Amino acid sequence: MTIKEKVTFVITTLKELYPTIPVPLDHKDPYTLLIAVLMSAQSTDVRVNKITPLLFAKADNPYDMIKLTVEEIREIIKPVGLSPMKAKGIHGLSKMLVENHNGIVPKEMEILETFPAVGHKTAGVVVSQAFGIPAFPVDTHIHRLLYRWGFTNGKNVVQTEKDAKRLFPKELWNDLHLQIIWYGRDYSPARGWDLEKDVITKTIGRKTVLNDYYKSKKARK
Repeated sequence: MTIKEKVTFVITTLKELYPTIPVPLDHKDPYTLLIAVLMSAQSTDVRVNKITPLLFAKADNPYDMIKLTVEEIREIIKPVGLSPMKAKGIHGLSKMLVENHNGIVPKEMEILETFPAVGHKTAGVVVSQAFGIPAFPVDTHIHRLLYRWGFTNGKNVVQTEKDAKRLFPKELWNDLHLQIIWYGRDYSPARGWDLEKDVITKTIGRKTVLNDYYKSKKARK
């Protein structure tokens, strides 16, 4: 298969598996999405979805959030991990939204990336999911799968994002970002990976990845 054929195969397969695409993090508007994505760093979406209702019951907008102290925010979000840094970020970006943006989350990635605790990936998720602006934020699932599929050398997420944007049509970026995340969780995880269930990697996977898989499987027997 050529690279172009592989890309088409991935798009078609993901569309069949995920015709409607659930959004992993519960939110009701751009602000609550921004906070949820920030909280999800090095945590799981399931854990974040358990904690955000507790936080949003006290403050679901930047004006109410800055009425809380950093310590109060930290106490609520402790279970998601990295709470000191995340609490400072949530309070700090809420303050910036109130003071500089009339409490409204901006649509520009460059502005979002100036907020405390908001990196390139977080900004990308917000603009794509809240505003429908094409972005291809790369998380660990996307990074792993695009390497397994031979679409990137996997050196770093910056390179993986460039390769993804080069290979896939822009109008599909937002859907593909979510579809690949779900596929990674459901069929191609980092641990407990069963290649027989992973139709995409089995069909188009990088030869070295497939060889390593079969070698390790043989060694386990």
